[in-house]
Amino acid sequence: MRQTITIHEEQRTFTAVGSVADAALVAEILELQAENEQLRRALASRAVIDQARGMVMALAPCSRERAWGLLVDVSQHCNVKLRDVAAALVATTEDEALTDAMQQALRHALGRLHAADRR
Repeated sequence: MRQTITIHEEQRTFTAVGSVADAALVAEILELQAENEQLRRALASRAVIDQARGMVMALAPCSRERAWGLLVDVSQHCNVKLRDVAAALVATTEDEALTDAMQQALRHALGRLHAADRR
C-alpha cells in the first residue's frame, strides 16, 4: 500500500511518499521535532527565571527557595506566567519598566519576605 503524506508545520512542508510504516516514521519525526522545540523553550525560560531569581536574591538577601517563592507570589498576584514575570524583571536591567501591577506585587512580596524575616 502506498500513501502520500503532506504535513505543514511552522512554515515547513514535509512530503513523504511510501508505505504506512513511512507515514508512522514521519509522524514520529514531527513529534520529536515538536518535543525538541518545547524543550528549547523550557531551557530558555529556565535561564531567564534563574537570572530573575538571582536579582531577587541580590535585592532582598534571601535563599534561592525564598527568591523562587517571591517570583511565584508575584506571578500569582498578577495572574502572569512565572517566565513572563522573570523576563520583565530581567528586562529592567535594560531600562524597561515593570507594569504598575507587577511593581505593586513585587513591593508587597518583598514586604512579606522582610516581615517573615523579622519573626
